[in-house]
Amino acid sequence: MNMQLFRVIRPSNVRSATRTKCKTLMLLTTMTVLATLPISVGLSAQQSPGDLRPAEQFTQIDVPGASFAVALSINPRGDIVGAYGDSNGNLHGFLLSNGTFTTIDVPAATDTIPLSINPQGHIVGEYLDSSGNAHGFLLSNGTFTTIDVPAATDTIPFGINPQGEIVGEYLDSSGNFHGFLLSNGTFTTIDVPGATQTQAFNINPRGDIVGDYDDSSGNTHGFLLSKGKFTTIDVPGAVLTEANGINPRGDIVGDYVDSSGNLHGYLLSK
Repeated sequence: MNMQLFRVIRPSNVRSATRTKCKTLMLLTTMTVLATLPISVGLSAQQSPGDLRPAEQFTQIDVPGASFAVALSINPRGDIVGAYGDSNGNLHGFLLSNGTFTTIDVPAATDTIPLSINPQGHIVGEYLDSSGNAHGFLLSNGTFTTIDVPAATDTIPFGINPQGEIVGEYLDSSGNFHGFLLSNGTFTTIDVPGATQTQAFNINPRGDIVGDYDDSSGNTHGFLLSKGKFTTIDVPGAVLTEANGINPRGDIVGDYVDSSGNLHGYLLSK
């Protein structure tokens, strides 16, 4: 299995032992389960006689011929993007639309990882060049466009909203991470005041941005950036909090680590 798939933080650029953490742990665990399952797992949730809701249906997603597959984003039309590994250990992106798989490979890339798809079907993600450097890409109407923050050594876009605004992270020449917003062709750096590292993960149609940052003590906090104002997000009692997604209503989801070192998801609503 190619462990570069979720190199959200590359091993060569680790911020701290804790920081290499939640996202890598969660996603690599998912990959391991997918790669080792010996049987098909199509499940329907049980429904009690008095429950009028339709039964939830789980559908397994396996790219034909792949050694494993991970689904990463879905838009309102039901289009799904993700990544799969081939028999040689190389990573490819995929689009699953109307029951048909389409491989996504940035030309000349060694690995391609789509990370988000918006309602219009525009896809952003990461690819690795032959030197192992990470670049962002936008796939729109069949055309690939590279996304590189000027002077950055690595650029990774994580989210795109219906307006085509893109958020992500970049690595500077000193090895520090910063968030970025790409809007109307212009890059804006996102740095939480006082933070040593900042990552931006998602943006909703209103332009609200969520992500995480490290403070000067190396502790990780989630943040919301709305109308130019930063708000810190800390789950009570958590030793680490990340904000990963935000919907049009402003509901925020993410993950946190409790004082015993256990990883949990959370929803922050209203």
